[in-house]
Amino acid sequence: METEQLVIKAIKGNDEAFLQLIQTYKVDLYKTALSFLRNEEEALEAMQEVTYSAYKNIKKLKNEFYFKTWLIRIMINYCNDQLKLKKRFVMNDEMLNSLGVSENHTQLELKDAMLDLDDRSREILTLKYFNDVKIKDIATIMQCPEGTVKTWLNKALRALREKLDEKGGNLHV
Repeated sequence: METEQLVIKAIKGNDEAFLQLIQTYKVDLYKTALSFLRNEEEALEAMQEVTYSAYKNIKKLKNEFYFKTWLIRIMINYCNDQLKLKKRFVMNDEMLNSLGVSENHTQLELKDAMLDLDDRSREILTLKYFNDVKIKDIATIMQCPEGTVKTWLNKALRALREKLDEKGGNLHV
């Protein structure tokens, strides 16, 4: 069944359709949460909270074609709220293990530099490069023109380069 048809059914109250949609996008949600929160347990909790929030608010979705971007936007907002509550980032052994064996020093530098960026920059980079969302869709999510998104993306990349240079990183973005 096509995604849009599932979304329409879910909006009308079909729980099976909603669960099928969540199953379809659970990896995207998890990757988004993990890239923001950097903790497996917190990412899983974020998935639960966002799933509940989406279930509660699905009737507010205006266009079924943007279900994925709507869902990711809920996740980003939740993660930003959690980060504001913490105001502090601690890298611990559990987080390092959750990054996987293939994680190398350069990737850790990149993730660390991303956390030093402002919310909007981190949001745009996460959507574009971690979730492969098109600029047109990012513009829809952020409710601004595509040109503005391109400008913000350019500034975010420049800021990320500066953060990496400050840290002595050898990664070029």
